[in-house]
Amino acid sequence: MRRLWLIFAQTVTVCLGILFLVTTLRPQWLPGRDKPAVPGPAGAGGAGVVVAPAVQAPASYAPAVARAAPSVVNIYTAKHVDVPLVPLPADPGLERLLRQLPGFTRRESSTSLGSGVIVRANGYILTNYHVIESADAIRVGLADGRQETAKLVGADPDSDLAVLKVGLDKLPAITFDPDPAVRVGDVVLAIGNPFGVGQTTTQGIVSALGRNRLGLTLYENFIQTDAAINPGNSGGALIDTRGDLVGINTAIYSDTGGSLGIGFAIPAAVAHNILDQIIEHGSVRRGWLGLEPQDITPDLARAFHLKQTEGAIVARILRDGPADRAGIHVGDIIRTLDGKPVADAVDLLTRLAPLKPGTEVKVEILRDGRMLQRTAKVGLRPPAQRR
Repeated sequence: MRRLWLIFAQTVTVCLGILFLVTTLRPQWLPGRDKPAVPGPAGAGGAGVVVAPAVQAPASYAPAVARAAPSVVNIYTAKHVDVPLVPLPADPGLERLLRQLPGFTRRESSTSLGSGVIVRANGYILTNYHVIESADAIRVGLADGRQETAKLVGADPDSDLAVLKVGLDKLPAITFDPDPAVRVGDVVLAIGNPFGVGQTTTQGIVSALGRNRLGLTLYENFIQTDAAINPGNSGGALIDTRGDLVGINTAIYSDTGGSLGIGFAIPAAVAHNILDQIIEHGSVRRGWLGLEPQDITPDLARAFHLKQTEGAIVARILRDGPADRAGIHVGDIIRTLDGKPVADAVDLLTRLAPLKPGTEVKVEILRDGRMLQRTAKVGLRPPAQRR
């Protein structure tokens, strides 16, 4: 027995020695190990060693840009504004009166620029509402050099989108991403006309999803990206590495007016739905209860003696609106909608928007410490007032 034990101990010792030598001299022979560092040209730091990446990145995004760039257009707008000849008074009523006097203002022409995306081969173009807002004339410049006057088909200020139409056929329409599951970290490219210098492409990644409460629009569900977006990029395309549209570039966060690496785009799935509604109806139809919800802040929670801040408090009710007819009152706290918890005011508005008018929804409310059930019939949200 002692002899067998010695043989076993010697065998284990030899195997451990061999494993130590392989691990030190030939680690690539071991299963599950990454490729080792390989010699490379010495850089400024003199290291001369680079690590082979686990995933091979594409050498160029040129195929994606070549596929999408012809679909991105430049948009030029012109409008006439009344410029006062003398400083205006602070009183709004007096200001309106003075503006009506002859010779008090001078009419001037103002021009601006933006970008757009060809979304239908028969001439439909998607852009931001703020790009064409109050425009007297809209002209579109195609990537191939052609220019054409465009007409406004419809706009949705609540999402900052608008649809234009040009009288051209067989245009290079962009391809929408059939899978809208964009992930944080995905590489994206922004194509547009920043500062009017001409069509430009910038590259970055998806920094975040579902950004809201930015105060840009009523319905916010933005893709955040660090791809450079500058004035003139608004309405342009945010594409993936295949060249498919994943968003419409809309806004930036900046103290200087230039890109600081925080840009926002409307997701392609949202833009596609709004596009279809504007083409079919001339406007966007959204569900509505005729109430103004408000978040439950810590101060409101203490005032109402609430233990949690989930839900939305009813701040205002439209008389004879859907909520009023359902027996919902100002001060009620909406806890659930069709049995699902309501997180806050944004969540409530977002879930009501896709519901068809006439749909009945069950609303659970908290009133004076009691839980009550109400059934409301969804109405059609009135169109937003264009400024």
